[in-house]
Amino acid sequence: MMAKPDAQATAKTQARYDRSAPIYDLMEGLMERSARKWRRLLWAQVEGERVLEVGVGTGKNMPYYPARARVTAIDLSVNMFQRARRWVEREKVEVELRQMDAQALNFPDQSFDTVVASFVFCSVPDPLLGMEELGRVTKSGGKILLLEHMRPENPWLGSLFDLFNPLVVRLFGFNINRRTLANIERAGLKIERVQNMDKMGIVKLIVAKPLTHSCQ
Repeated sequence: MMAKPDAQATAKTQARYDRSAPIYDLMEGLMERSARKWRRLLWAQVEGERVLEVGVGTGKNMPYYPARARVTAIDLSVNMFQRARRWVEREKVEVELRQMDAQALNFPDQSFDTVVASFVFCSVPDPLLGMEELGRVTKSGGKILLLEHMRPENPWLGSLFDLFNPLVVRLFGFNINRRTLANIERAGLKIERVQNMDKMGIVKLIVAKPLTHSCQ
């Protein structure tokens, strides 16, 4: 039987992002200067017609949606979701928006050709459960594209991130020491390529795919 999300942890995460939604873009302003080119590179690798964005946030990825794709975008936070909706209405973006938890995707198995997430799995309460869901809804032969920041590989710097992580989680709601590459493999996904986006290897672009789906 598949594990279920921790309701209390999920509610806490949702509340944090609901609170931060009005100033979220301002908080990430400095990082976003670099992130724009990373997002463009991420979305350039999308294949197929049916695409899912997990964690749409305020809509930062929308300018890079492929014109040919039918994109469905989800987010857990009500307030973040509302800001993304305003972006859609203002910029006339073709996308289906649905409020949903990445740990419990309300889609049938093998629904999407490509699943995309950027800076999401630092805050998903149960990242393994979320990764398993990505694999479940991706078609056999499909792609999972992740742009994530994670614990540095440098031992000294990694220990420093471990030390400060509880404070960062309390203030901002996301983890800075997630071992995301290991989590991807533990969730049963196959990593095909990893590209460092910064000199320290903290931000990585990851191309993965689901293992062969069992017969239904």
